[in-house]
Amino acid sequence: MSLQTDTRLGRSERNNPGGTLVARSVAAHRQAVQELLSGLAHIDGTEELPLIGALGRVLAADVLAPLSLPPFANSQMDGFAVRAADLAPHAGSDAGAELTVVDPVPAGAAPARLMPGTAAPIMTGAMMPEGADAVVPIEQAVPDVFPVRGVPSTVRLPTTEPGTFVRDAGSDITAGTVALRGGKALGPGQLGLLAALGMTAVEVRTPVRVLLVTTGDEVVEPGTSLPEGKIYDSNGTLLEAAMLQSGLHVTRTGISGDNPTELLALLRSLGGTVDLIVSTGGVSKGAYEVVRQAMMDQPVDFVSVAMQPGGPQGIGTFDGLPFLGFPGNPVSCLVSFEMFLRPVLAAVVGSPALRPSLQARLAESLTSPAGKHQVRRGTLLPGGTVRLEGGPGSHLIHALANSNALVQVPAAVTELDAGAEVEVWML
Repeated sequence: MSLQTDTRLGRSERNNPGGTLVARSVAAHRQAVQELLSGLAHIDGTEELPLIGALGRVLAADVLAPLSLPPFANSQMDGFAVRAADLAPHAGSDAGAELTVVDPVPAGAAPARLMPGTAAPIMTGAMMPEGADAVVPIEQAVPDVFPVRGVPSTVRLPTTEPGTFVRDAGSDITAGTVALRGGKALGPGQLGLLAALGMTAVEVRTPVRVLLVTTGDEVVEPGTSLPEGKIYDSNGTLLEAAMLQSGLHVTRTGISGDNPTELLALLRSLGGTVDLIVSTGGVSKGAYEVVRQAMMDQPVDFVSVAMQPGGPQGIGTFDGLPFLGFPGNPVSCLVSFEMFLRPVLAAVVGSPALRPSLQARLAESLTSPAGKHQVRRGTLLPGGTVRLEGGPGSHLIHALANSNALVQVPAAVTELDAGAEVEVWML
């Protein structure tokens, strides 16, 4: 389904709430979001950040390794650094040889050259002495203990081959080669590599700037008193955390009530400082849907996506800025982020990374509404079984907090037995 076709459907629903509308598929809505946000790929600008501050951000350009890793040949084991030729079998002799033990080589030391007929006790990661070309593990030595320092001793070691248990210089990466490609999302592994290369800061792309707005007269800020009929706002914290974790720059407003004029004024006061506006709540068909009311004169469409939870969605532009309106229930807004915004940003700007996807077997049976892609919360257990957490309700934030996976149930499936295989996205 094209964005143009979907736009006509969305406007039809907005102007005729009682009309019949075929729900848009998850794939079609994701494509519409990608077309809407395609311009974010052209955001210019970079900034240099300390490594930890760059977590979740996107690398601005290729990084060349300033040195090799490892920078020197080192031992893979605790053992004895030797010349393999000293242990080569000779006619009429047993395999291996008895060698004189010399000064040990601790990690971080610069060792002396290893002379023929000697063996140097060496620790894991310690630099190989010049002249040594192999390491014999301590377990293969007789005796199988390191000698006391300063006491002359010998050790019998078995035959070994050159290169055994030696990590060659540059065996991980060589100086001058590409360590990381520009456009790579920076996670712990990437930042660890940069640190291993001696770097303390890195150039990253300017992040996507998001204005996050929570709406509703029924919600109040945590930490304040809770009047009768009100609830604390969890959506703002939930989505801001997801966005920050994804490397976005978030401007979060206070809660906007159900007054369309006030919401419009709030958006216009901050809209010039961001690249994208995301709201939560006010997108359904009720009498007090403030986002729908505020967007009547904007090219924003309110569509029904064949998904549970998270069916009602808003999409379009507000004063020329891309706008996404997520539902107001907490699980619905997070599922909306994971199903639409996360994968689209990964495709358009390279961050955040997609959720790891794997196959698991249901610990129990489930049912799903016909024609809707259902997203259930679950916990992946050892052995590849996934246990459902709570029901399908969009308000069950406690079940969400106790989950480590989103269970994907395709629109064509209405029921699954225990043991059935399902796709899960790891949170």
